[in-house]
This record gives sequence, structure tokens and C-alpha cells, in this order.
Amino acid sequence: MAYKIGILDQSPVIEGSSNHDVLQHSVKLAQLAEGWGYERFWVSEHHDSVDVAGSSPEVLVSYLLAKTKRIRIGSGGVMLQHYSPYKVAENFHVLSTLEPGRVDLGIGKAPGGLPLSTKALQYGTVNNGEDFEERLTFLQQLIDNKIPATHPLAGIQATPIPPNKQELYLLGASPNSAKLARELGITFVFARFINSDDSIIAEASKVYHENNTNGKFIVAVATIAAATSQEAIILAENQKIVKVHLASGRSLTLNSHEAAEKFGQESGEDYEVKEYAANIIAGTATEVKGTLDQLHQLYSIDEFILHTPIPKSEERLKSFELLSPKSLATMVRKEVSI
Repeated sequence: MAYKIGILDQSPVIEGSSNHDVLQHSVKLAQLAEGWGYERFWVSEHHDSVDVAGSSPEVLVSYLLAKTKRIRIGSGGVMLQHYSPYKVAENFHVLSTLEPGRVDLGIGKAPGGLPLSTKALQYGTVNNGEDFEERLTFLQQLIDNKIPATHPLAGIQATPIPPNKQELYLLGASPNSAKLARELGITFVFARFINSDDSIIAEASKVYHENNTNGKFIVAVATIAAATSQEAIILAENQKIVKVHLASGRSLTLNSHEAAEKFGQESGEDYEVKEYAANIIAGTATEVKGTLDQLHQLYSIDEFILHTPIPKSEERLKSFELLSPKSLATMVRKEVSI
């Protein structure tokens, strides 16, 4: 194939499973993904959530690195507005020193939780969440070990310096995020599972690729594959995107209607919660691959990160297996030989 494929795992809570079981399922999926030929395995950051268990990606990444051998492991992503860029760089430098060449540092701009959890994460700090670009720029300088002489912290190093620095990725769902990634010279990951407006993806791709021939454009997509189209469609049809629209004009995507209501209540603003049909690429492996091929051609996509938002362990594992690089390569070989 002309593009690579990875996995985004949010450690979804399965009814009847303990939190221990949920996180162990993530470990099992990472190990299977390695055997199935996936390029990378990323874990997310969500706070105060009953729907997903992944609240500390840097901790989970370290465990997954120890439980796998070759696959790249990373964050999708660390919510930088809450944290010191220096400490984030130190954390991932330690990981990259332990496992050189296998660590990805994906950075997200969103809070990753509700207003109360954001207050808890930023408790005792001077932070309004509005200096993201400055934080990301400083983080990149720390990773590259190139702090400008004019910087207030000139001379600082995030130690240990790894033999191979981790790759830095910016996660986003808008052309503005694509522009920032291009200006900083880092890989951009467009979250299509959050914003599936193809006109926005087209604009983000255009903005990112402008005078940026070496840039890598990745798209995270919601996918469900099954043995038959009907089975995949049934699995997908119950999935919804829930958004809370605040009076201030902000709009945020949450994992459930209950979480959206809670966000609205904690925001202190008037709000409205709306549910939308999730734009999931669903079908047989052949059908899903056909759609990915089209997106790859239309928007010059170098890699896809698959997100499968169904709280069903067996069906979710089967979907990832059907869409794995090894399975798709076998499919292509069979088609060529016919």
C-alpha cells in the first residue's frame, strides 16, 4: 500500500469489565497490533471519564513499550495546556532513552476532560490555557535541544538526552492547527473521527502541504470492519457524536450525552447538547480499504490512524485484525493473482 496504518486506542470501558481488565485489553491489543504489522499504537488522554480509562498516556506508553518489542508506541495525545513543556520533554526523553526509535509524542490542544477536571489539573498554577502555541514551540526546542540564547530559560536541557529523539506530532481538527504544524515543521494528525467535514480536511491538507514537501500528513479515522457489510453497519449505527455548544461560541465533542451535559453544567454558561450520527467508515475490509484509498488520493494522506469506537471487545479486535497491514497485503496479493 502507498500509506501506513496505525491504531488509536482510548481504552474504552466495556460493560461488566473492571478497569484492570480494560487496561489489560489495551496491552493485548498493542501486542496483537505488533503481530498484525501496524506501524504505531497510540493511547489517548481523558480525565474524569466513566467511558474511557486512559487518563495518563505517558504512564501507559511506558508499560506498553515494556510489553511489546518493535511497534512504535505513543500518545495521542498529551494535553499540553495542563503541563510544563519541560516535564513533558523529560518524561518522553526517559522513554526514548529506554526504547530508542520507538516513541511518539503526540500533542493535543483540547483539555481532554470537563471544566472541573481542567481546574484540578491546573490547580495551583498560573494558567488560562491560552498559551498553547508558546508551550508547543518551547517543547519542540527542548526536544531538539536548541533553546534560543534569548529565551528566559536559555541553557536548560531536558535530560537524559536520548540517542534517538522521539518524533513530535500535533493533533488537531482544523486548518489553523495544520498551519501551526507546518510552521513548526512537525507532523500533523487530522482528527477526522471528530471533524469529518471533507471540505475542512481538504483545506487542512492544502494548508499543511503548502511549501512543505517533506511534511507528513496523517488522518485519524473512525472505522469498523466485519465479515459482512450488514454486520459492520449494525455495529456502527448505534455510535453517535455528542457535542456541547456553549453560549460563548465554543463547541466540544464528548464521549456521551451524560458527559456533554456535565460539561455544560460545569462550564457556568448556557449550553445546548446535540447528538449527530458518527461518520464511521464501515463495511468489509475490502470496502473500508477502498474508502481509505480514495481519501489517500484526494488529500495526499501519508498514514491513517484507525479509531474503532465500539464497546465490544471481540468485534473491536476483529475489526483491527481485518484492517491490519498484513491482512490488507494478503488481500491485495489475492486480487493481483486473480
